[in-house]
Amino acid sequence: MATKTAPSLNEIKEARARLEGVARVTPVYGSETLSRRVGREIVLKAENLQRTGSFKIRGAVNKIATLSEPEKRAGVVAASAGNHGQAVAWAAREEGAKATVFMPQDAPMAKVEPTKNYGAKAELVGAAFEDSLVAARNFAEETGATFVHPYEDEKVIAGQGTIGLELADQVPQAETVVIPVGGGGLASGIALALRAARPGIRIVGVQAGLKGPTIADGIAVKEVGEQTGRILEDVLDDLVSVSDDEICQAILLLLERSKLVVEGAGAVGVAALLSGKAGGAGPAVAILSGGNIDPTVLISVMRHGLTTSGRYLVVRSRLHDRPGELIKLLSLVARERGNVVSVEHHREGMDMPVNESEVELTLAMRDEHHCAVLLETLRSLGYTVERLR
Repeated sequence: MATKTAPSLNEIKEARARLEGVARVTPVYGSETLSRRVGREIVLKAENLQRTGSFKIRGAVNKIATLSEPEKRAGVVAASAGNHGQAVAWAAREEGAKATVFMPQDAPMAKVEPTKNYGAKAELVGAAFEDSLVAARNFAEETGATFVHPYEDEKVIAGQGTIGLELADQVPQAETVVIPVGGGGLASGIALALRAARPGIRIVGVQAGLKGPTIADGIAVKEVGEQTGRILEDVLDDLVSVSDDEICQAILLLLERSKLVVEGAGAVGVAALLSGKAGGAGPAVAILSGGNIDPTVLISVMRHGLTTSGRYLVVRSRLHDRPGELIKLLSLVARERGNVVSVEHHREGMDMPVNESEVELTLAMRDEHHCAVLLETLRSLGYTVERLR
């Protein structure tokens, strides 16, 4: 490998030996639903079922296990959007070291609370991961604690690379592997291992489209690291991005059909396959990198995903303000097998004739065709209907 700062295959194998009995060899699952939709065999590598809920335990354990006793006594510090912090907290506890984790102020509580529960001190600093990174580095300089970088560290990269060794054994037929990319540690490690074990395999990195906030908070960094960036230039065949809408659809599909709870960052590989952006042909593996999604975010994602797939329909109409008009409309909806989720009936504060009222319906539907049939039926019967979502 041309990149001098990349861990070697032997270092990744040494990491696997350290992780034996600590990190789980996570299962792989074939998905008939995804395979049918994408038109090729799709296999899921379920790192969302890993200890602490993400792949990060691999790199954190490998790094902290190699510290000297004086370094362990001085403690460790990390910056994290959430998953790395949990992993460092857990690994430090197992080695008897103190851990301090700096996280963005708006980090999901599903990631903050477990970090504390594993024994670390969680400090919420700044609006973005980069703010936490600066704070963690300053803390390390002031206290002498070892800074455990989430991706710019050969020991961390080697730990994540153990997934690649597992994949080479578990899915020998794979022709494409699709990997989430934030800072680049996961993709670097897996790709280095696979390039050694399976030189001809196609490796695709997937980023979230970061024009603004994203539900893929686990990979919401401004750019890949300097070290990992050099590695990825050597080992990736392609680097693509997916939208939040595509990620939502992937999360919904994984939950509904594969019964797997996956966070936004963990679903980007499936999103890239579903959208056709991953490219290649033949059997493909998507790395489900984590499952630590905040329940409130999951609820929002489910609602959004159901709406965009035509499973939720939100419409606005006007009725004559007289007895029986609302029940008449609802009866028509029921006849077309729409299930009413909520009804909002407005009379006051609206710019409308005095003898009319406005109604907004949220309906559970079968699919987009079902929505179209209902809308056409209502309009054919004289209702003015505006589709809101």
